[in-house]
This record gives sequence, structure tokens and C-alpha cells, in this order.
Amino acid sequence: METVDTNASFLPNDTRDAHLVGRVFDPDEEGPSVVTVRGETVVDLTAIAPTVSDLLERDDLLAILRDTPGRKSWALADVSRGTREGSGVRFLAPIDLHVIKAAGVTFARSMVERVIEEQAAGDAEKAATIRARVNEKIGAALSTIVPGSDESARLKEALIAEGLWSQYLEVGIGPDPEIFTKAPVLSAVGPGAHIGVLARSTWNNPEPELVLAVTANGTPVGVTLGNDVNLRDFEGRSALLLAEAKDNNASCAIGPFIRVFDENFTIESAREIVVALSVHGDDGFVLDDSSSVREMSRTFDDLISHAIGRHHQYPDGFVLFTGTMFAPTKDRDDTGKGFTHKRGDIVRIAAPELGALENRVVPSEEAPTWTFGIRALFANLFERGLMTTHGERGQKSEDKND
Repeated sequence: METVDTNASFLPNDTRDAHLVGRVFDPDEEGPSVVTVRGETVVDLTAIAPTVSDLLERDDLLAILRDTPGRKSWALADVSRGTREGSGVRFLAPIDLHVIKAAGVTFARSMVERVIEEQAAGDAEKAATIRARVNEKIGAALSTIVPGSDESARLKEALIAEGLWSQYLEVGIGPDPEIFTKAPVLSAVGPGAHIGVLARSTWNNPEPELVLAVTANGTPVGVTLGNDVNLRDFEGRSALLLAEAKDNNASCAIGPFIRVFDENFTIESAREIVVALSVHGDDGFVLDDSSSVREMSRTFDDLISHAIGRHHQYPDGFVLFTGTMFAPTKDRDDTGKGFTHKRGDIVRIAAPELGALENRVVPSEEAPTWTFGIRALFANLFERGLMTTHGERGQKSEDKND
């Protein structure tokens, strides 16, 4: 499968100035290695930190990425080629033990589309008519509302009177955001991989998002790109089908790298990112769009504080999809039916600061079976002699908690 054309097509524009964390599959060791990119070289840091989770918790993270010698290295061009071809040393999703969380309905545009899905009960043919009515009544108002404010409470009362209130508006402009678990630990796919959509879904779309990497104490340390693939027909029929709409084989893509915050690229820099989405189909269909993260209705801090705190802990850290700004409505086939994926679609999610995450759509039932879970990871690291440091660090942490 060839989806990524060149190194530059999926690397950040300023790669030489960026501090990047990634993972590769190393066929010689039959398992994943934690890596960084230095110039034209991919450097293996697994001897320093056997998992990305370990690495991101380090106080000396930036120093490690800049200067620590690797146990081995590869030419970036070779790993890029392996990623294109799906063989040899190749990039994986840049996370491992992190819990994969997601925030929903954080952009006004996608918020309206979720209301439309609900009103249409998952029927794409009804969406165009409902979209016109919903936009007329609430489209403009939602873009200026501060979630949880007195103004949002007044709007809620008015929309209830109109029969337009929705559970999606509740989490979109109410005091509490939607935070859910997107996918199991280690199940995310990376750049160049297939992404999966259930074969029986007839209305679905990509959900390009900015993804925060957060430590066990709730500190955001970096950001990457993600595709929170969504089945609009399933979720539109009932929000109780969220797991079936969101969590299927290969339905979560993350990558290509975590860009770590530093003196030149901060969390505020991430707020200024413009994310581009393109879909190219074998049928000649092309969709291009872009949107600014600045349009989010909630702050990163707000989302993180609802995900982690005294009420909920993540001892191995977590990543947080911050919500999609896209809900494609461009008609693909018949007028009024909007967009849905077809087998073979190339989905590209890109930002100059983060590179590009590019994947090909297949039915989830035909995507590669996920077999490498947590037990397999730790067995592989142990066999490679990479668990001693991890074990000692884990024991010290255990003693401290006692």
C-alpha cells in the first residue's frame, strides 16, 4: 500500500527545529522501538525509555531528545519508504501505554452536524432538509456562545421551547464537555496504515483532530494529529451506540509524531494550528477543507481538567482527542445525501507544524487483525533485555506510594 509520497509529505515543515517522539516497528526485534528524529536519522531511544509512556514522564525529556545516543539508528529515508510500503522498519502510532480519550462536540460546526444526525435518526437522506432548519434557528448563535455561561443557559431554554434541544448541545455549550474512551490501549494505527469503517455503515466520515499527549499528573507535554473515525448512521440512531460508532478495528489513527512542547513550540502555538483535511477517492471524488484549532469552544485546560483529576487518574498518561472541527457535508453521489467513505479513500490530515497523517480506508472487517496488545509488548521488551530500567523505576515508584 502506497499512500505517503515523500519524507517531506508527512514530516513537520521545521523538522530540524522540532522535538519529535515516535515509534517504529523493528522487524529484526519483532517489536516496537521508541524513537526521535534528528536531521536525516531516526534514533532508537528504547534503552533509555522502553515505552513512550516512560519517555514522556521524564523531567529531562528535551535533553534526551536532543543529545542522548541511541542504541541503534536508521536513515529517515529508509523508514519513510518502509512506512509507504508497509514493510521493513516503519513508523507506528507514536503512543503505547496511554489511554486513548476523546472530547466530543467542541466546535460549533460539528456541534450543529451532531444535532442534525440526531434529528435525522442516522438517515443521511433527511439531513439536508434538517440542516437548513437547524442552521436557521441556531447555527449563528452557537459560534459565539461560551460553554457553561448564563447566555448558554438562556439559549438552552429557548431551544427547548423550539423543540431543538439536543444531548449534543448539552455537552457542546453546557458546563460539562463530553469525554469518552475512544479506543483500547495500543490499538491505534499510525501513518500509512489502513483505517477501518464497518462494512455495514452507510453514512460515515473522518474526524481530523488535534491530539494532546498528557502525563500522569495532568501536564500536556506535546501534540499530534488524529483521525477519530465516526459512523454517523450508528451514532445518529442513538448516542448509546457510541462505542459501535467509534471503536472498531483500525478506527483510530494517530501520528505521525508527538511534537513535544519547547521554548519555540508551546501549547499556545498548538492553539494557532490550522488543520487541513483531504479525501481522495478511487471514484475521482475529492474533498478539501481546513479549519483553525482557535475555533474550539473550550480551552485545552478545561478539557484536560474534566478528563483527569482527583476524580480520575491515568498512571501511564493519556492522549486526548480535542474534538473535530469537520463534519463533511459535500455530496458524493446523490444530491442531498452528503459525504460518506468508500473503500480505497485516501484520507490526509495535515498541519505544517505537525506533518501529515495519511491512511487508506478499508472495511474494519478487512483491516489487519489487532494482535499486539499489552502482554505482547511487555513480553517482547523483556525478551529484548529492555525491561530492567523500567522495572527498577516501577519499583521505586511503588515504594514511594507506600
